[in-house]
Amino acid sequence: MALTYGAYTACLQDHTLAEALDVLAGAGLTGAEVNTGGFIPAPHAPVDALLASETARTDYLRIFEDKGMRLTGLTVSGNPLSPLPTEGIPHAHDLRRTVELAGMLGVRDVVAMSGTPGTDEGACYPAWIVNPWNGIDLDILEYQWSVAVPFWKEIDALARQHDVQIAFEMHPRNLVFSPPTFEQFLEKVEPTNIGVNLDPSHLFWQQMEPIDCIERLGRHITHVHAKDTAVLPAAAVRGVLDTVFDPVPSDPAQRTPTGIGHYVSSWPEDAAWRFVALGEGHDVDYWSRFLTALAAVNPDLHVNIEHEDAAFGQIEGLERSAQTLLAAAEQSGA
Repeated sequence: MALTYGAYTACLQDHTLAEALDVLAGAGLTGAEVNTGGFIPAPHAPVDALLASETARTDYLRIFEDKGMRLTGLTVSGNPLSPLPTEGIPHAHDLRRTVELAGMLGVRDVVAMSGTPGTDEGACYPAWIVNPWNGIDLDILEYQWSVAVPFWKEIDALARQHDVQIAFEMHPRNLVFSPPTFEQFLEKVEPTNIGVNLDPSHLFWQQMEPIDCIERLGRHITHVHAKDTAVLPAAAVRGVLDTVFDPVPSDPAQRTPTGIGHYVSSWPEDAAWRFVALGEGHDVDYWSRFLTALAAVNPDLHVNIEHEDAAFGQIEGLERSAQTLLAAAEQSGA
């Protein structure tokens, strides 16, 4: 067995699926992961048609086969626990449909987020408890887990029914954002078909060491996103728990959606950290050790680049990341 290397096609949203696969193949990659809902649209997966028609599914998979590529994951990252009716309900719907579709397509991996409820039954917005030093916050967390546990027990049963593995992105602003919070999830939900999508960029951002996280999580890692983070000099005064952001851009063309009518805030000019192309934050030697650690816990993982570095174009950034990833794979033998 060996790790397989691919990319998440969301960064090529203005390309057709066939064009996006050509870009990935040209970069030396063999796997592709596509979005099926959640925070962002699904330009490379006509979910309705695929759910409705076996012929559509056969034709869809043939696109990958004809390009010498393999469909290695469906992503539906969102907040299915949000009290916002324009977020929680549609994201939960997207998640259920994605699990069903993954089973129909024979795709093992579904990437998702644990989500974050509000503070109580009457909350209008989701609320992420960053550090519950105040006992009130533990009361809020107790309520949030009371929402999350039955929901994820249901989704775990659905994944088991369709022989699919859900992989949580340990992303801040979610109940599960670190190895200890995932271990809380394990204790409370006792899942059989939910593990972790090991995305090191979210761990670097939180000042964690991804290789230590790999060793702690072990067999619970079921999918991997290859993405880097640079912690910048401004972290010395801003820290990484930073709320000083600018408003959503007034120009609709500059907005990045996070749901129906909701968008990403504008990033600070002197940010403490930012996502970067693989190799721009950590060198090939680091990524070689990273892949070696992954292969030690599960040699059958799909490792997919997620390109979100605004300093590079869509294709340039993906290609730079692929060069680093494949060089690390050759060095490590993973």
